[in-house]
Amino acid sequence: MFGPDICGHATRRVHVILANKGDAKPANLLIKDDIRAESDQLTHVYTLIIYPNNSYVVKIDGSEVSTGAIEDRWDFLPPKTIKDPAASKPEDWDDRPVIPDPNDVKPDDWDELNPEFIDDVDAKKPDDWDDEEDGEWQTPTTRNPEYKGPWTQKSIANPAYKGQWEHPTIPNPDYDATGADELYKFDDLRYVGFELWQVKAGTIFDNVLVTDDPAYAERFANETWGATRDAERKMFDAVEKARAEKEAEEARKVTDADLEADKRAEPVTVTNDDDDDDDDDDRDEPAHDEL
Repeated sequence: MFGPDICGHATRRVHVILANKGDAKPANLLIKDDIRAESDQLTHVYTLIIYPNNSYVVKIDGSEVSTGAIEDRWDFLPPKTIKDPAASKPEDWDDRPVIPDPNDVKPDDWDELNPEFIDDVDAKKPDDWDDEEDGEWQTPTTRNPEYKGPWTQKSIANPAYKGQWEHPTIPNPDYDATGADELYKFDDLRYVGFELWQVKAGTIFDNVLVTDDPAYAERFANETWGATRDAERKMFDAVEKARAEKEAEEARKVTDADLEADKRAEPVTVTNDDDDDDDDDDRDEPAHDEL
């Protein structure tokens, strides 16, 4: 199985899964390399080449992104070396690059319980403060001049530092190189299929090629994907630019509408004047004949 796996924001890798040999378990082996997949909205070409010398190459858009020996990158065979079970880290091995400075002692007057902020002793409740209208008055706080925070002991370079201990290895007694010369070989390659799991539409697969001629595969990629790559990028950039301009224009319209609404809004003042009310009553009373 070969191709990109893009899932959410975390998974962006190219899978290269090879079938194990015979009845060996597990049945499928995933490459140990973490190959980063392209995750933009443009077309890309993914190429896997397996050579008869048991090496491989993965290319994206014609550029190598992973290469090496099949035996090293897939677990077809047991490892050639293992950690020596008889070896263990010496008890006096010090792998700490730095240690606390024994000469750095916490001062006797260092009080870690002092709060960072205290009540401002100079603050007074305003004379016009009304608890019913303004709520209960709270004394404001000020930074505590005695606050020092938690004490931290200084560190120094460890004079006894020996570096990181590495477990020594020995040849693996279970290593079996049977079949090592034909790890590249797959006798039954009759089908091409897709394993798809999509939650978002828009992915297109095209120009699938299986061949034993890497040079022809490169020419094929250049004649198909390569012929449209620059035009696709130009069209994509134009579409993105138009989309950004449209969004900016819509945002500007919303802002202008909000500003216009604020301009039209005027405060409303309500007064209660008995004399004015009487005058208004007289003024608003309809004309009538006196009796």
